[in-house]
Amino acid sequence: MSEPAASTAGALSDLRVVEMGQLIAGPFCGQLLGDMGAEVIKIEPPGAGDPMRVWGQGAPVWWDVIARNKRSVSLDLRQVEGQGLARRLIAQADVLIENFKPGTLEGWGLAPDDLRRDNPGLIVVRMSGYGQTGPYAARAGFGGVAEAMGGWRRIVGDPDRPPSRMGVSIGDSLTATYGCIGVLSALHHRHRTGQGQVIDAALYESVLQVMEGMVAEYAVAGVTRQRSGAVLPGIAPSNVYPCLDGEYMIAANQDAVFRRLCVAMGRPDLADDPRYIDHVSRGAHQAQLDDLIAAWTIKLTIQEVEAAMLTASVPAGRLFAPADMLEDPHFASREAIISMDHPRWKNFKMQGVFPKLSATPGAVRSIAPQVVGEHNAEILGGRLGLSSQDLERLRDARVI
Repeated sequence: MSEPAASTAGALSDLRVVEMGQLIAGPFCGQLLGDMGAEVIKIEPPGAGDPMRVWGQGAPVWWDVIARNKRSVSLDLRQVEGQGLARRLIAQADVLIENFKPGTLEGWGLAPDDLRRDNPGLIVVRMSGYGQTGPYAARAGFGGVAEAMGGWRRIVGDPDRPPSRMGVSIGDSLTATYGCIGVLSALHHRHRTGQGQVIDAALYESVLQVMEGMVAEYAVAGVTRQRSGAVLPGIAPSNVYPCLDGEYMIAANQDAVFRRLCVAMGRPDLADDPRYIDHVSRGAHQAQLDDLIAAWTIKLTIQEVEAAMLTASVPAGRLFAPADMLEDPHFASREAIISMDHPRWKNFKMQGVFPKLSATPGAVRSIAPQVVGEHNAEILGGRLGLSSQDLERLRDARVI
């Protein structure tokens, strides 16, 4: 059978999302849902709006990535009238995203149980540092703190130096991704029952979830993972190796692949050396093996090493910077990087939509709202029926 024609609307095009969160976790969850077609109404505080509007290195462009496919409505949720307008918007929504400190929604009169009485099918995604329950729930929590509690920060870096960090806000992004998974699971449940539910996504637990066998290793074998620098202990060879003109990643930590690497290096004997003959042996002699490979790569250019790896079918690759991504034919072929016309930024480019769905692919349909409350008239006027006089009065009262 032939593949059905792809829809340009996205798999979630019938979904309406109200996003209340600020900074990263809540907004990235909204971005993921919006990329897949959902209509995302972003509520921002009047005035400065979401702090993400001024984030970015070199230029404040992070907002233009994380707020794509969204409409901006400005509401002061600390005022009763702002809370009432938010409640009316949420009553028309399928999903509410928030990442405030636990108890904040309740303090605004927007407790999920109350919202779901007006809208039984509502799915509420709550993201916080420690979750909605437990002795730490009321504590303030950011992604970096969650990375520490979840076990990530302690094992990243060189063993003779203080813990390092990843160069992106991984704790927030993981929580947003798990929040998105929660939404999709809750939608399946709602399809069967008609009922929504609350998703409690803690930042520290989202980090904990990707820590592989770390807890089990300690519980069973008493082993506590330590900082190991550039290597993953026991996984060899899998490292970045020096070349004449830079560095190159080689991952040959499987018996047949390692044998092919040895042939490419002109050292087929290494594959039968008792120190490197299998996974466990290579892991036990990881440093020695890395030194052998580095002694080979350092005599060659990146291009020469890459040619050898391609011929030998060994997983390997260059360390890409943004400039490399923009010039690479594979990125271009798969539209991993997209270009958008933008009123502020010349030559604006950003990552595309992932993953790729064959029948209902996602898309970036619109740039991020450039003005706080840019869609007040469309949403508060068109959806909620407020008149131009109502909107003017609300502006004067700084409700919007």
